[in-house]
Amino acid sequence: MTGAGEESAETCNPWTIVNLVFHHLADRGLHPVLGEAGDPGPPATELLRAFGIEPVFEGNERALRDDDGRLAELRQAVLGDR
Repeated sequence: MTGAGEESAETCNPWTIVNLVFHHLADRGLHPVLGEAGDPGPPATELLRAFGIEPVFEGNERALRDDDGRLAELRQAVLGDR
């Protein structure tokens, strides 16, 4: 929780934004390509920055923690207390 005058940082997976942009363009008949010569990461980063979004890939830590918790639940359900 944040106090008065503090902003909470909103995080999301940067690839979600890139995917949204690509679907938007494809719906209009365009066929964008990122990294046609290799790694799409750098062009995707530039796309995000063009929208004023500074990619912080550590923002995915929450999702990773959630995944780890869910995997632990599944292990317990399947394997028990081995």
